[in-house]
Parts: sequence; structure tokens; C-alpha cells
Amino acid sequence: MLVVHVHARIRPERVEDFLAATLVNARASLAEPGVLRFDVIQDQADPAHVVLAEVYRDDDASAAHKLTPHYAAWRDSVAEMMAAPRDSTRYSVVFPAGSEGWASGSP
Repeated sequence: MLVVHVHARIRPERVEDFLAATLVNARASLAEPGVLRFDVIQDQADPAHVVLAEVYRDDDASAAHKLTPHYAAWRDSVAEMMAAPRDSTRYSVVFPAGSEGWASGSP
């Protein structure tokens, strides 16, 4: 399994637009067979800082996600909303080890 945290720094006046576009992408991502979770979390101290916490079955699922039309639409629509380039970190799962412990409920 692969966990990716994507840190997005959004222009403050575009936060609501970013969140709306990101929720469309997150819901569509959960329909992908290799996506176990796709969480959108917002920094309480800095609402213009949003983290996408993505959990994939494997590296191939992560790569497949980036080929989907909904990802491309999201990437293009939020590009001008960004205050800085997105930054991501890839993690290996230690616990829970099985995918059952990561699977999202209904979107």
C-alpha cells in the first residue's frame, strides 16, 4: 500500500472554490478500484492550507489515478488557485497492514 499526503497552499480568496473542485475529485477518486481512501483535510490555523491524504493499493493505482479524466479536470481547474506549487510526500504503511483498515465508507 501507498499513502500520499499532498499539501496545497491556496490563495485565500480561492479556498472555497478549491474545496468545491477538490471534493468532486475526491468523490470520483473513491470510485477507482485502487483507491482505498481520499481524505480532504483543512488546517484549522490556516484555512488556505489543505492536505489531501490519499491511500492507494499500490504504486500502479497511484499512477492510474493521475490518468483519470477527473484528476486532469481537477488539476487544470485548481492550477490558478494555488499560492504555491503542491508538495507531496509518499509513505509506506506500517499499521494497519491490511487494506480493510484503510477502506473508506461511502463517499
